[in-house]
Amino acid sequence: MNETEFVAALRKLPLHPGARGLEDDCAVLTIGSETLVITHDMMAEDTHFRPHADMADVAWKLLASNLSDLAAKGAEPVGVLLGHSLGSDDARFLEGLEQGLVAYDVPLMGGDTVATTGTSTYGMTAIGRAVHLPVPSRKGAQAGDGVYITGPVGRAMLGYEGDPEHLAAFNRPVPRLAEGIALAPLVSAMMDISDGLLLDCWRMGWVSGVTLAIESALIPVADRDRLDECVRWGDDYELLFTAPAGTALPLRAHRIGTVRAREHAPLLLDEAPLADPVRLGYRHG
Repeated sequence: MNETEFVAALRKLPLHPGARGLEDDCAVLTIGSETLVITHDMMAEDTHFRPHADMADVAWKLLASNLSDLAAKGAEPVGVLLGHSLGSDDARFLEGLEQGLVAYDVPLMGGDTVATTGTSTYGMTAIGRAVHLPVPSRKGAQAGDGVYITGPVGRAMLGYEGDPEHLAAFNRPVPRLAEGIALAPLVSAMMDISDGLLLDCWRMGWVSGVTLAIESALIPVADRDRLDECVRWGDDYELLFTAPAGTALPLRAHRIGTVRAREHAPLLLDEAPLADPVRLGYRHG
């Protein structure tokens, strides 16, 4: 199975209402007067990081990718649980993990460790507290809304290729926690850009039942000469969101298009319909 097929099969299993039909990056659980936002992300050697990567960077990125999911829900981090494969410079991993936990004021709550003879994998569960209800989701974009992103895409790609100006964007991305909290009361839909701008726009349009009409000239990219790669590569962890026309945003964001009633596809790029998501960004399997 590829990722899409596997997730489709998971949707046939008994699901908690907070799972949101597995159409979002987080589960939302209300307990009394508190609403918790829960997410789990993994990283695997040769897929998310090179075999000889600095394990301190791997730990930071694992934390950041999970916190980025919370950011897209406007959630305030409460704590994380770690799943760790022993044996690949564990001391450096712990250094990077501590640096990230201190930087974002997030405590470690527990987890599990295993020894493996295969590919090293690391998992983390992040728990956040919703600061606004309803909690934003990918689903909710409405015709007439503007489409925005919080910053440029393509910096992680250039960092992966060794560009010194953008190394940190790939090795130690910054989750947009403050931005997500500020935007949560205003957006109609929101998610983080992890698998490529075009693919994530397609996903938002698909689950919302609308078309996101994007203009390439409006997209902020790290390298304008490599626009096509920048919008497909992923790992950017900026926020993608939609907001009603006339919304006064509390921060600087880049409007890249408009939401329309569903047309020929969930995504238009310069009026060209992109109906097939297969080559729009990164997918597992």
